[in-house]
Amino acid sequence: MSIADQLFVSMCKDILENGYSSEGQKVRAKWEDGSEAHTIKKFGVVNRYDLSVEFPALTLRPTAIKSATDELLWIWQKKSNNIKDLNSHIWDAWADEKGSIGKAYGYQLSIKHKYKEGEMDQVDRVLYDLKHNPYSRRILTSMYNFEDLHEMALYPCAYSMTFNVTGNRLNAILNQRSQDILVANNWNVVQYSILIMMFAQVSGLEPGELVHVIADAHIYDRHIPIVKELIGRPQYPAPKVRLNPEIKDFYEFTPDDVIVEDYITNPQIKNIPVAV
Repeated sequence: MSIADQLFVSMCKDILENGYSSEGQKVRAKWEDGSEAHTIKKFGVVNRYDLSVEFPALTLRPTAIKSATDELLWIWQKKSNNIKDLNSHIWDAWADEKGSIGKAYGYQLSIKHKYKEGEMDQVDRVLYDLKHNPYSRRILTSMYNFEDLHEMALYPCAYSMTFNVTGNRLNAILNQRSQDILVANNWNVVQYSILIMMFAQVSGLEPGELVHVIADAHIYDRHIPIVKELIGRPQYPAPKVRLNPEIKDFYEFTPDDVIVEDYITNPQIKNIPVAV
């Protein structure tokens, strides 16, 4: 059975059984009807996914792997902060009339910084170091720029990546300040697994481990019955996911270069309410 399913079920049970409820506290998020969106949460959740063993997509319900890749490339490859460059509508609620989400996510990765090797943005610096200084302990990115927070439609949730090469394996830590477990957990796991695979391929490395660190891992009150039904579903083997081996430049990848095979899942859950 899928290791990702097992980790997800264990995490959800722990949150539901041992988590802390925000009922009675002041919260920022609201439901569409204007009522407060309360959560039950656990602090400091850490999940590890070995990409050399399996690709960590849930089978409890399908994760749209190509759509997740499209958003990943919107941030990391296009370095865009405009939803007009994105094929899905997941950011519509946070965009202004021009489609901008402000100085968030891709905008931060596009800013060039000075190095002794010349000016590079954060993505190009990672790619440079993976090829020229793979054993550096300084290969990381951060989108949490305090100077620009007031101009972001949403503070970055998944805000930093730390890359580490061990032997010929590319490992990474994804740091996330906050996560809506039902809506976003496996979406982010799939995205950053794909990113590791892409960076590894163009750097002559093999995909290693993704360590996902979540500071505030929460389940919203209106999601609790959905999650309880979800984690009781049958589990199937993980899908096989590989990349087009012809791509040697990160900036040439498209969602179509992610090849998904043997992805057997339970039915999708539709119309999940999203707190904003």
